This record gives sequence, C-alpha cells and structure tokens, in this order.
Amino acid sequence: MAFKIITDSATDLPKEIIEKYQLHVIPTPVTIDGTDYFDGKTIFPEDFYRIQAQGTDIKTYHINQYMFRENFEPYAKAGDEVLYLCFSTGIAGTFNAANLAREELLEEYPDFKITIIDTKCASLGFGLVVEKTLRMQANGAPKELIIEAAQYFCDHMEHIVTVETLEYLYKGGRLSRTSAVLGGVLDLKPIIEVNDDGALVAIEKVRGRHKSLKRCVELVGERGVEMDKQIIGVVHGNDPETCDKVSEMLMEKYHCRGIIKSWVGCAIGAHTGPGIIGIVFLSASEEKYADYLK
Repeated sequence: MAFKIITDSATDLPKEIIEKYQLHVIPTPVTIDGTDYFDGKTIFPEDFYRIQAQGTDIKTYHINQYMFRENFEPYAKAGDEVLYLCFSTGIAGTFNAANLAREELLEEYPDFKITIIDTKCASLGFGLVVEKTLRMQANGAPKELIIEAAQYFCDHMEHIVTVETLEYLYKGGRLSRTSAVLGGVLDLKPIIEVNDDGALVAIEKVRGRHKSLKRCVELVGERGVEMDKQIIGVVHGNDPETCDKVSEMLMEKYHCRGIIKSWVGCAIGAHTGPGIIGIVFLSASEEKYADYLK
C-alpha cells in the first residue's frame, strides 16, 4: 500500500514540479464558448489568455463528484492511502464535491483511506503546500507528519495579489460597476489577500501599477517570517516580465532561499484577467519540518 499526495490544477504548479514528483493533478474544468476544456490537460495558460483577450465567453465550474470518483477510485482499488490537497472552499465548491465522492467510494471500498484538506488557499498558495509535502515525502517523512505539516502550511500561507485591470473583477461580480469605473479613472489597483475563510478580499487600494507592485513586496516583509529560509512563489497572468521584476525585488529585499514562478491558470485567471501578480509565502517558521525540507 502506497501513500499518495494528489491535488488539482488550481494549484498552478509549474510543469517541472509536476513531472519531478509524477504528481497526479486533477484538471479544473473551464467552458469556452460552450465547449468544456480541462486546465493543464486540454487548455494551457498561454492559449487561455489569448482566447480571453479576444472577448470570448469563458465560465468556470468546480470539479464535480463524478470527476472526483473517477480520479480517486484507482487508488481505492489499489489499496493506496491518499492525501488530497484541495482548492479553497471560499472560492469554489471543490471540497464538498470531493467529500461526496469519498463517501460514495467508501460504500464500495470501506477500507479506503483518504484525507481531504480544504487548504483555504488559492493558486500557487496551495501549490507551495503541495510542493513542500512532496519534498518531505521524498526526504523520508512519515505520512502522519506530512499530513500534519500540510495543515500547518495551509494555516500559515499568505497570499498578496494585485491586478492590472478591474474589468474582470467587475464581470465576475466581485466589484460594483461604480467602483470599477472610478477605479479605472483614478488608476486604482486593489491589493487582495486570501482571508482566513479562504476567500479573496481587497485590503488596500494603491494608485498606479508600479506602486501596487511595490506595496505587495512591502507586505511580504510585514507578514512573512524567516524569509531568507523560505522558498516562496510568484505567479502572473500572461505577464512574465513583471513576474521576473517582482521576483528580483523580493530576492534583493529578503534574500529568499528560492522562488517558484508560474502562470495563474484558468480557475483564477478567468475572474481576474491578464496582468494579475500574486506572491505566496509563509507567515510562520518551517523549523519543525526543516529536516525534511532540505
């Protein structure tokens, strides 16, 4: 019996990490002009943002119970134990659907052991949690410690995000028309976090793109702990140049152990549009798990 760590594509993990650990990533569905695609499987970020820029009708929906059963059942049949790290319930219904599939499978496979964690994180926020737990597993950590660490990392993961345009927040109902118009006229850029409930909320408004990026970097210092010991994450929506620029700012200011850079995929990008920049990092020490995070 093997212990398997799996996740979904809303982690926005880069391809090299997925391939390195042979990670099972359940694709998030996205509907484009009435046709279903699957993030990271039949559609990829570069194509997604090109299509989005054309004004094409795009909708997302969470992985449903049937999809989860299809992905979980091979492990149940093989007698494997599973840790599934799941997209935040504050943004999507993924967690509830996964649990429904779990309950259904337990009727047929009563010995199936699966732990489902609502990460209350988004994008590379829970991508980092997945990467850390995979690294721990590769370094010989026992499964009980890995599960404990996964919850700890989720509880202390910070997300600092800004967007270039307010158009998609308005379209998605996360911003009023008045706020969107006024924000556009004044060049206001929201600073967004993922709160304790796992929901995206604006915490500040900054005038201008440069100042918003600078403020995001400042907030990392205000909230982060032992930044020089951390591997952090920076994600972007079709803006690799700004992603590189922000990464350089972070390294210069905090001397981080390393930075994982990636694209924001369909699950978040459909609602934020191009130009989104996100920084993810821990607000607590990793010392307890340091022996397995080498």
